[in-house]
Amino acid sequence: MSPHGDDHYDSYGGDHGPAGTDGRLTRTRLPDGDGDAFGTGRRPRPTTKPSRSLLTVVTVVVLLIAAIAFANRGSGDSDGDGGGSGDAKGNQAQSTAPTGERPVKGKDAATGIATGFPRTEQGAQSAAANYAVALGSVEMYSRDSRHAIVNTVYAPEVAAARQAPLDKVYSSEKLRTAIGLDADGKAPKGMTFVCRSNPIGTKIVDFKGNTASVAVWYSTLVGMAGEDSKWPVTEGWYTKTFELKWIDDDWKVTDYQQQDGPAPVGRDQTASSAQEMADAVQRFGGFTYAR
Repeated sequence: MSPHGDDHYDSYGGDHGPAGTDGRLTRTRLPDGDGDAFGTGRRPRPTTKPSRSLLTVVTVVVLLIAAIAFANRGSGDSDGDGGGSGDAKGNQAQSTAPTGERPVKGKDAATGIATGFPRTEQGAQSAAANYAVALGSVEMYSRDSRHAIVNTVYAPEVAAARQAPLDKVYSSEKLRTAIGLDADGKAPKGMTFVCRSNPIGTKIVDFKGNTASVAVWYSTLVGMAGEDSKWPVTEGWYTKTFELKWIDDDWKVTDYQQQDGPAPVGRDQTASSAQEMADAVQRFGGFTYAR
C-alpha cells in the first residue's frame, strides 16, 4: 500500500499487471503537475549558477568549523582508560528514546548549562549532548560567555589550555567580517545571527565508570538572518565524539573529535525568506538535552 493511500500509484503509474506481448511492462508517465509518489512536484532546473560570493561564504564556514575543531582538540594523549570495550558498544545500535528517568535539575548559574549528570552511561550521553549544544551556540562568539562555557564544559586543566586557541579563532577579524559580526560578536541592527546545534542521537563508544567516550550526531543552523543578508542560514550535519572524565561529581570534557555527517538527502522544500528565518529564530527557543 502506498504511504499516501490506495489513490496514489507508483512512479510508473497504475499497478503492475501482466506483461504485454513483447514481454515488457507498460510505463505511464504522470503529468508534471501531479508530482511524484511522495506528493512533491518535480524539481525545476536551476536557472542560475551559485554566486561567487555565496561560494566564498561557504568556504569560510568550512574553514571556520575546521579551525574550531582544531582549537578544541587535545594533544591526543589518553589516560589509558579508553578503547577496551569500544568495538563491542560501537557496533550495536542503541536507543536514544527517553528512558523515563528524571532529567538533571542542576545548572550552571552563569551559562545555564545543565550540570550534575549521573555517573552512568545515560548520564554521560546526556552530558555530551548538552555540551554539544553549548559549544555550538551563539554565545561562543562573545568572549565573556565563551570563557564561561569553556570553564563549565571542560575539565579545569583542559579549559585553561583551550581559552587562548579559541579566543584566536572566534576573534579573528577575517571571520567576523565574513559573517557580518562586530568586534563584540553582535549582529548588525535589523539582523539576527543564527548558530544552533541540535542533537539527533547519542551513542556510547566506551564506558569505564570514571571515563566515557560518547558520540553525538547533530545538525547545525548557521548564518545571518535578515533582509539583505549576505550569509544565508544553512544547515550542516556532524558527529562529535567526546572524551569525558568524572571530575567533582560531574562529567567534564577532556577532548573531542569531529567529523562530517551522516547527512540526509534534502527534500524539495522551498527555502524560507531571510525575514521568515529571523522571525522563527526569535520565536522558537532552543533546548537543553537530557535523556
